[in-house]
Amino acid sequence: MRFKCTMGLRNTLIVMALLLSVSTIPFSGAASLKSHAFFNETGELPCHFPNTQNLSLDELVIFWQDQNKLVLYELFKGQEKPNNVHPKYIGRTSFDQDSWTLRLHNVQIKDTGLYQCYIHHKRSQGLISIHQMSSDLIVLANFSQPEINLIANQTEKSNIIDLTCSSMQGYPEPQGMYVNVTTKNSTITYDAVMKKSQNNITELYNVSISVSFPIPPETNVSIICVLQLEPRKIILSLPCNIDAKSPVPSPPVPDHILWIAAVLVTVVIVCGMVFLTLKKRKKQQPGPSNECELQEPDRSDEVQCDVNISKTASGNKSATDF
Repeated sequence: MRFKCTMGLRNTLIVMALLLSVSTIPFSGAASLKSHAFFNETGELPCHFPNTQNLSLDELVIFWQDQNKLVLYELFKGQEKPNNVHPKYIGRTSFDQDSWTLRLHNVQIKDTGLYQCYIHHKRSQGLISIHQMSSDLIVLANFSQPEINLIANQTEKSNIIDLTCSSMQGYPEPQGMYVNVTTKNSTITYDAVMKKSQNNITELYNVSISVSFPIPPETNVSIICVLQLEPRKIILSLPCNIDAKSPVPSPPVPDHILWIAAVLVTVVIVCGMVFLTLKKRKKQQPGPSNECELQEPDRSDEVQCDVNISKTASGNKSATDF
């Protein structure tokens, strides 16, 4: 029992001495390889040990440290040493012996940073450093697809559109957000100040913008929200389509007005016909005549003769003078 305790203490002292010795080596002194991982998924921290001497794991001491000198994983002569691992990494790592790669599971935004692996050859005279490598882990989180929400405060006669566009749970902070408004003949971009908030625990960002702009009522409009992540990387929302407004129809004429109009038209037509008939009869009436008009007397033995008095008198005078 005492022997086991002594051996455990001895291994611990060796590891502590090893950590102290390698902690003085700056990260910048080794080649660094960028490695990307997504939030809540698995990241890889490669070591790329060439092993030209074909050494077995029983002859090696391997471990990874983060930029704060905290141990992620240790393999001492083929045996894992969880007691030397920092609590934040317990149960989150696995070592691939074929590729000499350490996998870090359930990656969080705070895991972003520089990591370094160390390999030492364990000999009778002590530990000899034979390899080290740096890995720059970059943790990303995909933003949700931007979502457009129209603010229902415009009237039927208004051509102004108010909307918000939002995207959630992403990292790192995006570069900007804007709206493209497309009609049949043109596309106009409307920028706005991007509002952002960051979760204190996950460190993920939520972003949004509010935009107000006029639209032509006589044409169809398509609105797309654009989230700019990098100079050449964007995320597009689903299009929000607004159809052209239909012309406002004239109000229907009440039935009683139609009846009144029909009666008035009928009266006008009848009056016109009566007027034309009277005028035609007046033109057909004969003028005064010299001829006697025999009129049927009241009694059968009487005959009346109407003669123009002026003309008769004149005729008689002429006859006398002659």
